[in-house]
Amino acid sequence: MDADARGAGVPARRAAALPFILITVLIDMVSIGLIIPVLAPLVGTFTGSQADQAFWFGAVSFAFGIANFFGAPVLGALSDRYGRRPVLLLGFTGLALSFFVTGLANALWMLIAVRLVSGALQANAAVANAYVADITPPEDRARRFALLGAMFGLGFVLGPVMGGLLGSIDLHLPFYVAGALALLNLLYGFFVLPESLPPERRSPFEWRKANPVSALRGLTRLQGIGPLVIAIAFATLAQLMLHSTWVLYTAFKFGWGPRENGWSLFAIGIMMIIVQGGLMRMLLKRFKAQRLALLGLLSAGLCYLGWAAATEGWMMYVFIIANVLGYAVTAALQSIVSNAAEADTQGKTLGALSGINSLMAVIAPVIGAGLLGFVSHLPAGDWRVGAPFYFCAGLQAVATLLAWRHFRRAPTFSVSRSSAPDSATAPAAADVHP
Repeated sequence: MDADARGAGVPARRAAALPFILITVLIDMVSIGLIIPVLAPLVGTFTGSQADQAFWFGAVSFAFGIANFFGAPVLGALSDRYGRRPVLLLGFTGLALSFFVTGLANALWMLIAVRLVSGALQANAAVANAYVADITPPEDRARRFALLGAMFGLGFVLGPVMGGLLGSIDLHLPFYVAGALALLNLLYGFFVLPESLPPERRSPFEWRKANPVSALRGLTRLQGIGPLVIAIAFATLAQLMLHSTWVLYTAFKFGWGPRENGWSLFAIGIMMIIVQGGLMRMLLKRFKAQRLALLGLLSAGLCYLGWAAATEGWMMYVFIIANVLGYAVTAALQSIVSNAAEADTQGKTLGALSGINSLMAVIAPVIGAGLLGFVSHLPAGDWRVGAPFYFCAGLQAVATLLAWRHFRRAPTFSVSRSSAPDSATAPAAADVHP
């Protein structure tokens, strides 16, 4: 063993490869997916009306988002300095703490406090993307990011359904199961997961560059990215508003509970697996990443309109299935941004991208909960209850227009950028195919 491997407790001969991080992300997403159908109902046990439930659920979501906005770029930069593995282990610890304390919470302030702590410690998605970028040449990153997205989808297949079934027994039970899975991931990360970033490709950590404002500025200065950041922000805000309002919206409009929401999220997860784990290779052969991103943004915008206007619960499933290209957007955009960054700044770059997600996660529940609170007095089935999703459709339309204008002017990246891993760092991953 070399010194680095001995310090990490991982055999030096174990080369970083895609299957390792896919397993990590799968366990992570199952644990997160478990709580999605039950967090809003849990908040509701501390409130007396639908309007109060919407407000405090927004506050709980806001707490996580604001802490993550400041924490994610710092953690991303730390992963560039010390490696991906230690930062992932810190994130798993934060998740386990969050889940267990949430399950034990007996007051709203406890929910908000623990979401602040877990948000500050959690940058698993950004670091996992940086891990994939470490071991993947630029020309394969869209496909590899799609495989990572498929694991997110599989987590959304297993997690919400399990959470819905467990939540129908006891609202607190999914949080304890999620905490146990986070601890399992911590053990897997400590004893099995290898490091993907070799010492010679690490970069110094600087606080002045790790704050979220500097990280976002650095993202906008990447060659060929610039204005695309605004389009990403708008599309992300729409997506996060969907996530933060889905459970309450379907409860207000169709009377759905944890079980029904669990199955609807199961359907979304299945579609993510089909598209990102199976169809992505075919889509990338037919479309360049820029074209695929545009078509996906347009598809998602139309489906937001469909979800907003739906008058029966089964219609939600129609648009879940119809949004095929929409499930490819994230992987396409991540590959464009990652290919614009150098090898020693992948963590900081994707951490900044995560910072956008976190900033939008701060804004999304405020707008979404506000809109839901405004229409919560309307009868079930009223078309106006879809106000949050109509707003999402508008955001998506602006994002599509901005991305279209940007891609018309921006150069196409060469896949021979210096960010490609050399043969010594990525041979194992090259043998993995979807």
